[in-house]
Amino acid sequence: MGRKFKFSFNWRQYSLMMIAIVLLVISALPSSGPSIEDLLAVDYTPLPGDEWEVSTPAEQALDPTLVTEFYYNAAELETLYSLLVIKDGYLIAEDYFNEGSIDQKDRLQSVTKSYTSALVGISLEQGYLSSVDQKMMEFFPELADQITDPRKEQITIRDLLQMRTGYPWEETDPALWDGLLSGHYPPLIEEFPLIADPGTEFHYSNLSSNWLGIIVDRATGMNLKAYAEENLFLPLGVEVGEWGTDAEGHNNGCGDLHFSARDAAKFGLLYLNGGEYEGNQVVPADWVHDSLQRYSEEINLTGGFPPNRGLSISDIGYGYQWWSASVGEHHFNYAAGHGGQLIVLLDELDMVIVATSYPFYLQHDAESWKHELAIINLAGEFIKSLPSLPSE
Repeated sequence: MGRKFKFSFNWRQYSLMMIAIVLLVISALPSSGPSIEDLLAVDYTPLPGDEWEVSTPAEQALDPTLVTEFYYNAAELETLYSLLVIKDGYLIAEDYFNEGSIDQKDRLQSVTKSYTSALVGISLEQGYLSSVDQKMMEFFPELADQITDPRKEQITIRDLLQMRTGYPWEETDPALWDGLLSGHYPPLIEEFPLIADPGTEFHYSNLSSNWLGIIVDRATGMNLKAYAEENLFLPLGVEVGEWGTDAEGHNNGCGDLHFSARDAAKFGLLYLNGGEYEGNQVVPADWVHDSLQRYSEEINLTGGFPPNRGLSISDIGYGYQWWSASVGEHHFNYAAGHGGQLIVLLDELDMVIVATSYPFYLQHDAESWKHELAIINLAGEFIKSLPSLPSE
């Protein structure tokens, strides 16, 4: 992080002054954007608290005008709850919108998958799992005599992590969706058909993440939430909220984890720093590295033609329950959840962006996607506006 210096200069006043100067210069140009007064009224100053060291964009060599525009645009969104920016380890911008608040524990939806991946990595490090090439069926012996498709016996933990098991996305068929909502997940290993050979194609699969959670549960002999509290949440100093369970009492590996935006940001900072937090190696560094690789590329998130129509980001890829994408000159990794939950890692800029929002729980329609798309694009346009570092 480098040496931290204390300044007595009023950076908030300086930032506002610089914004005013820049806006005055461009005010003569025709524009349909916000007025000078609108932007000067934006306040993203981090709220008081002892858990984060705070700073300002200017102190961290980031143009405050870009951040101001980011938060001005964020305030226009109807379902956004929170927006945080961490730069060089400092919380430099924070605000809450609509029903959001600093203490609110939001349903992170599929951001949960990235936490489940971290727990797989920790359980491997601790010897509960021997390899990502272990077969899934080793952990579901009760189904051994029921499998009729021999390809399912070849599915590995690696395939589950990469969502390359061959199982379909549950939203493609009402019967599959009903199966997911049933909460009885082990039997679906046999009941759901494969649509591709394991390891060959990416197909988004909530069940793959749920099965991963059950595997960690059975391998460690601990409830997933209890295991996470001891090995992940406690080292991060975060307080978990609810974490939904299936019909057998297993915490859902695919979703339903609740955290405040600040605590979600600590998870992002953990991965940005190679699994290390405050001097402790919480998640193995090689696991973080492997998780943020791209095992599938050119993924179509919107299902439309052309692919990803309406998205400000492109080049969508997938790692171990982490997404990746590009916008402008920047490439980044991110955890994402339905409705617009985001933890974005910009490694080159030492930056984490966190957004929480109304989760549209069990609502998967054009309205929910419209709002989710707006939040993804909000983050994408901000990232696009950031300067790139000169190549060495």
